[in-house]
Amino acid sequence: MFPTALRTVARTSGRQSAAAFHTTASLAADVSVEHGRGEWKTYGDITTYKPGHFQIKTYNKISPHGLARFPKENYEVKEGENAANAHAILLRSHKLQEDEVNLTVRAIARCGAGTNNVPVARMTELGIPVFNTPGANANAVKELVLAGMLLGSRRIVDGINHMYSLGEQGLARERVEKDKAMFGGRELKGKTLAVIGLGHIGAATARDAEALGMNVTGYDPGLSIENALKLPRSIALKDSINSCVGDADYISLNIPYIKGEGGTHGIIGNDVISGFKNGAVLLNFARGELVDSEAMKTHLDNNDGKYISDFPDDLLWDNANSVILPHLGASTAEAEDAAASMAADTIREFLESGTIRNSVNFPATSLPNRPENSIRLAVVTQNKPGMLAHISEAFANNDLNILQQINQSRGDVAYNVVDVDTSGHSVVDFKTVQEKITMLDGVLSSRVIYGVPGTGYAKNVGGDYFV
Repeated sequence: MFPTALRTVARTSGRQSAAAFHTTASLAADVSVEHGRGEWKTYGDITTYKPGHFQIKTYNKISPHGLARFPKENYEVKEGENAANAHAILLRSHKLQEDEVNLTVRAIARCGAGTNNVPVARMTELGIPVFNTPGANANAVKELVLAGMLLGSRRIVDGINHMYSLGEQGLARERVEKDKAMFGGRELKGKTLAVIGLGHIGAATARDAEALGMNVTGYDPGLSIENALKLPRSIALKDSINSCVGDADYISLNIPYIKGEGGTHGIIGNDVISGFKNGAVLLNFARGELVDSEAMKTHLDNNDGKYISDFPDDLLWDNANSVILPHLGASTAEAEDAAASMAADTIREFLESGTIRNSVNFPATSLPNRPENSIRLAVVTQNKPGMLAHISEAFANNDLNILQQINQSRGDVAYNVVDVDTSGHSVVDFKTVQEKITMLDGVLSSRVIYGVPGTGYAKNVGGDYFV
């Protein structure tokens, strides 16, 4: 679990604007933020840059429904290294390397819940938020979990294979009624499902299991109020994994995979599996590494249990009591459309207004729309005392009045969004104040948001001012 975000909000006067992104032409003309201090060779290939546009770099095949969320008048989308001056990266399963993240990149979004293929810790050090799409594929995965319960109950796969064999021999019609007794099963109604992890997928699974007439128990030490309200009223919440699974006929895993000490690698090991009842079915549509395969094999070989997994397993792939699927959980057109659309919307919100939601390494941050006659400065800093005071001092020293601001932190990073009054200034030149703020000790990057896509970004790169 991540630390709870710390929040400081300060607001003064200022009228609400109807749009956070678009500004009047006169205001845009009055704001100078492109300093020309950086060299184009640092950005990449100048021929890939389209002035007045945000450039989005994509890896993998991204749903066209998601990419359509980027309006062509303000965005251009390019694949891989064709986007040498990318402002954001959108990807699915591509394993992102640091050298693929240009200095121009402000944000990264994965179309999916897990971010194991993104070097999140390093991106945090560089001041780059990483976003995911929680819940976008929840319905697709939940439906496969329900299918998994049936696969673990009715010997469907064995029956299909048997009919294929009989068909090859031309004996299907002759043997079908006689042989069906070989594949007897049990019904779900009246059985108990234990749900480990009650997020989007877990809560949806619990609701539908209750609708099927099942008894439901659940465990989630980090259960949010939002997800608690989605649970069926009859669910019995438990205080540990062991107490949750002890009486369960089916166990569904819906927790993230976290490496390292205190993580979830092998969390379903012998101490948990040994407590399964005879015939218990484990449903793993979360991550293969959560389950200790050796311990699971012992259960399958000695307790008539079943293991239904959506991930490859070198030990259990040919076990008679396991069904291994090729990671089909989110492989539906609807899920891919939803995830890509959510990722695109998240990137747009961040680039256009500085808003952060669904980030795995930055604090959730949202400031109301910019007041009229103002510009917005978003500053990423290390999370250490005094940073907000130094930023505010830089504005005061340049006779710029702060209308509203928000400062939030998460772990080692802090994020500041400040709206500054431009009224009374014939020309507001932010070259001096942005450089002064960006080069403060502990500042990682700054961005002026004033209505012109792709402009206003600056970084402190090892003591050098990059714009």
